[in-house]
Amino acid sequence: MNRRNFVWTGCAALTAQRVRAESEAAAIVLVAGKRWVTVAGRSVELLTYNGQLPGPQLELRPGQDVTIRLINDLPEPTNLHFHGLHLPPSPGVDDALLQIPPGEQHEYRFTLPADHPAGTFWYHPHVHGMTANQVGGGLAGAIIVRAEFEERLELTRVPERVLILQDFDLLADGTLARPTQMDRMIGREGALITVSGEVVPNLPVSASGVARLRFINACSSRFFNLALGKQALVVIGVDGGLIAAPNAARSTLLAPGERIDTIVSGAALAEGPDLLWNLSYQRTFAMMGGMMGGQRQAAGNAVIAHIIPTAGEGAGWTMPTKLADVSPLPAAARLRTFVLGEGTGRMGMGMGSQQAMAFTINGRTFDMRRVDTDVRLGTVEDWEFVNNTSMDHPMHIHTNAFQVIGSNGSPLPAWKDTVLVKAGQRVRVRTRFDDFTGLAVYHCHILDHEDMGMMGTLRITN
Repeated sequence: MNRRNFVWTGCAALTAQRVRAESEAAAIVLVAGKRWVTVAGRSVELLTYNGQLPGPQLELRPGQDVTIRLINDLPEPTNLHFHGLHLPPSPGVDDALLQIPPGEQHEYRFTLPADHPAGTFWYHPHVHGMTANQVGGGLAGAIIVRAEFEERLELTRVPERVLILQDFDLLADGTLARPTQMDRMIGREGALITVSGEVVPNLPVSASGVARLRFINACSSRFFNLALGKQALVVIGVDGGLIAAPNAARSTLLAPGERIDTIVSGAALAEGPDLLWNLSYQRTFAMMGGMMGGQRQAAGNAVIAHIIPTAGEGAGWTMPTKLADVSPLPAAARLRTFVLGEGTGRMGMGMGSQQAMAFTINGRTFDMRRVDTDVRLGTVEDWEFVNNTSMDHPMHIHTNAFQVIGSNGSPLPAWKDTVLVKAGQRVRVRTRFDDFTGLAVYHCHILDHEDMGMMGTLRITN
C-alpha cells in the first residue's frame, strides 16, 4: 500500500468505519464470531462482526486502496463476499470458493475501480453449505460507495439512514434455533425482524425536509414488500446505484440480496408519524408432490419501523427529474438459458456424497470442481432464467452487474446484480464481462437453496 495515509480500523471500533478522503487507504479488521448482543432489551446469541449487529458499515470511494483483515473466530470455515462490488473474482479479492479455517485469518486487498458507481452494497460470508447458517445468524454489513456524481446532484445534503433488514429464529434461551429440513427447503424465516439491529425503530425525518433511506435485504430467505402508510416510497436507486429517474411506488418488493435507495418526505408527517410496513407477499406455492399440503400462507402485514417528524429546518433539496445516465448495453452475442429446478440430487463430494432433496440449475447441483459456464472477457451475453419450480428464486451473478431486459427486448434503465424470477416465470438479463478474469459464481439468493445446490461456476477468460 503506497498511499500517503493508511488507517486501520480495529476490532474495538464502536461505530461504522467511514473513509471519505479519496487519498486515504482503508484498512479494516473484521472478527467473525458468536457473541451475546442486546436486541430490544433481550440478550441473544448471534453471529457478528466485531460484536456488532449488523457489522461495521464501510464507506469507500472509487480509486481507493482497501485492505480488510478477516479473523475467523467461528468453529467452522468462513470467508467474505463483497456483494455487488465490481472486483476481481480471484484469491485475495472476491473469491467465493475460498475457505478460511477456524482460528485463522485472511487479508483481502483490492483497489476499488476508479469508475466504480456510487451505491449501496454489502458484505457477507459465502462458504458453500454454510452460507445460510452464517448470514441467517447475523453476519452482514453495509458498504456505501461515495462518488462526486452524487455530490453534483446535491444528494450529500440529504440526511440518510442505512437500513439493514435481518430476521432471526431464536429459542427461548436466546440462542439460534436449528432449521428443520422443511425450513431449509422453503427457505428459513425467523420471527424476530431487525432493522439495523433494532426492533421497530423510530426513523426521524425533518417535517420541512426529506430523508434518504437505503434498504439492504440481508435475510437468508425473507422477502420484504415495503410500503409507507401516508406516502409513496420514491425509489432513486437499486442494486447497482442510481436509476435514470425517480420512481414513486406504493410498495416495493425487496428479495434477499436486493437493495433500494429511497427518498421520503417530511411534509406527509404534518399530522403525525408514518408507518413503514412489510406487506404480505406469498413467495412459495404447493410444492414437491404436495408435501406442503396446498399453498403456504404468507405472513400478514407487519410494521417494521416508525417514520417520525422532527422539528427544525430540513435540507432544502429538490428532487431532480433525471438522476443517472444508464446507457443500455449493446446487443448480446449469445443467449444462454438456465433452468431452475427442484427435486433430488447428489449432495457433497466424493465417497461422502449422497442423494438428498436439492435445488438445481440445468438439472445439476453445484460442484466446485466443475466449471458450468465459460465466457470471454469483453463479450455481451443474454442470460435467461426459467423458473420451473413452485417458489420464487432471486438470482444473483457475481462480479458484473446486468440490465434486465423488458418485454420489448430492450434493456431497462437500471443496473442490477440480483433479479427475482417468480415461480413459473422467466426473466432475461444482459451483461458484459468487463475488466476481470477468474472464477465467479451465480446462484439463488435464498441461501438455503444455494447451499442445497442452486449455484453454478462461471469462468471468465481472455
